[in-house]
Amino acid sequence: MIIFSAVFSGCGQKNDNMIVEEQKIDIINDQFPESQAEIKNVLDGIFKSIQDNDADRLISYHVYGPKFTEFRDSEHRFNSADNEHYERGLVGAISGFDYDLGDLKIDVFGDVAVVTFHADFRPVIGGEVHQIWGSTTLVFVKVDGAWKITHEHHSPLNVADQG
Repeated sequence: MIIFSAVFSGCGQKNDNMIVEEQKIDIINDQFPESQAEIKNVLDGIFKSIQDNDADRLISYHVYGPKFTEFRDSEHRFNSADNEHYERGLVGAISGFDYDLGDLKIDVFGDVAVVTFHADFRPVIGGEVHQIWGSTTLVFVKVDGAWKITHEHHSPLNVADQG
């Protein structure tokens, strides 16, 4: 019994003196490649849903609510309802969709990510291919383990000076 008490109290002392190393996370400089890959998969899903004319799936990639915002076409800010109405209409009008995301950048800051790219969209609307060049910013938040869009910003991209 005495040996057991000595061993047990010795173990207790070792646990009290245990040092727990805290791993520092640098949300500014760390790249978070796993989260970047998750977001890249979400982007692929977003554009696949447009190609498949699946507005419900496209809408599912958004987190609508009072914090959702969108800027498009140099207009005033749009809210959740405006965005959903626009995106459903867009998907409904498209009979084909090709795209490239030039200069894609995915920056993760914990449970928030900022995605920027130069959009080269070629939707087929009314049987005609329309060329759309734009600078796009998407802000994602991680909600219940899934990355969702909480902000969109689309502005025209000047490609005339590019070779």
